[in-house]
Amino acid sequence: MKIGVCLPYMQRGISRQNFKDWCRIIDQGPFYSLSCGERVTGYSYEMRNILAFAAASTERVRIIPALYVLPMHSAVQAAKEIATLDILSEGRVTVTVGVGGREKDYEALEASFKNRFQKMDDQIATMKKVWRGELLDGLEEIGPNPVQAGGPPILVGAMGPKSIQRVSKWADGLYGFAMDGNADLINHFFTSADTAWQESGRQDKPYRMAGFWYSLANDAEAALSDYVFDYLKTFGEEDARNIAKTMTMHDPIAIKDGLDAIEALGCDEIQLVPASADIAEVDRLANMLAGR
Repeated sequence: MKIGVCLPYMQRGISRQNFKDWCRIIDQGPFYSLSCGERVTGYSYEMRNILAFAAASTERVRIIPALYVLPMHSAVQAAKEIATLDILSEGRVTVTVGVGGREKDYEALEASFKNRFQKMDDQIATMKKVWRGELLDGLEEIGPNPVQAGGPPILVGAMGPKSIQRVSKWADGLYGFAMDGNADLINHFFTSADTAWQESGRQDKPYRMAGFWYSLANDAEAALSDYVFDYLKTFGEEDARNIAKTMTMHDPIAIKDGLDAIEALGCDEIQLVPASADIAEVDRLANMLAGR
């Protein structure tokens, strides 16, 4: 199982040097990829700029938007951004898309939250046309051509059976994220994807990517709890507090056991999402994985 790590993007005070240090450690290994998520409301840094910086600051690891909340944006603009990132990284991009669940993010960007699932289906078709160099109705050539012919692999962050079924018609794989690293939940996502791919007549199997939140910083338990509460509080503070109390991936043994359980499911790749911007999060993770 290949292991990636998400760059910090929700903590205040992150500097250029912080990002450089994270990228250096990730690119040195033992990691396969780095990722960054997309938030609009809630104090956060912008995903596209972070990943462009990461592409220029690394040579080896894959670069993964995880995830790109596609219906908030123009399909043509997204195709152009992702193709450019593929060029900057020399073909190291895997894009993960999804509809997200934060209506306020859509509102902030003056985008409609309605019909977002159908919109994403249509957007993917448009983006693939742009990446193939096809002309869109009434428009001249858009470009650029991505390094990866036809465009980067496309994974989808989807959880519900209907969502997984509809994306099985065009996606290359699924990103099954379990906040607490619950292997049973991740297995449910993976088996749902396998079934959906078969029902859609796909000959290939879906690429399996998982993810969970973790912390290895000083006072890791508190750091992880605080992060989870801050991330989820927009959906209700009481529920956010209760969920934050259930987090266990703040101990090296728990993290190793969680990775072993998820790897046993046949997971291809996992994204570990840190609770803080402390460089110890990724430095200690790298050391832990080297001895795994």
